[in-house]
Amino acid sequence: MTAAPRTAPSRAARLRLRHSLDVALRGADLLEQKLRILRRRHQLLLQAERSSAERWHEQLREAETWLLRGLLLGGEQALAAAAAGLGSAAVVVEEASTMGVRYPAGTRCVIPDRPPTSAAPGNTALVRAEAAYRDAVRAAAEYAAARAATRIVGGELLSTRQRVRALRRHWIPRLEQSLARVGLALEQSEHEDAVRRRWAARQQARENGTARE
Repeated sequence: MTAAPRTAPSRAARLRLRHSLDVALRGADLLEQKLRILRRRHQLLLQAERSSAERWHEQLREAETWLLRGLLLGGEQALAAAAAGLGSAAVVVEEASTMGVRYPAGTRCVIPDRPPTSAAPGNTALVRAEAAYRDAVRAAAEYAAARAATRIVGGELLSTRQRVRALRRHWIPRLEQSLARVGLALEQSEHEDAVRRRWAARQQARENGTARE
């Protein structure tokens, strides 16, 4: 926000200042409405982030437990053979919007099935580990999206709060001060003009009276 300009007293200047003040007040009201909505959304996103983090950690612990059992049963060679047939996961991020702020709202995680030609895991623990890691990948994608959404909305929340504070604490008071200063100067100028007109009218009356004599 820049400082409110010092305006030479005039009726046009007073109108401009009133308009600027009205715009600033409406803007502050709209930003405060946006702030309330973003604050509620941010709280919901924080809850979603915590829940998705717990799910991811839980799925990861389960997957690591089964992986350790599979290694103990079959060794690293069995793990390498089981991993050889796995493909890469693809994640599609779905978006939502709140008050013009776009953020991740969910994910679709596609993990390809094991090709029929690939060797199956050498023991049941590795089979369970593979299934658990699939769930862990999906949970990780959800957590990443939730965390990103929280950061994005939180950043917009902070920015909006700063703009409201700048309007309420600085810009609007300066406009009000400028409007009061211009209004006072106009009142003084109009009073002085009225005094001059009365004085000129009395002088004119005296001159007319003298001329008739």
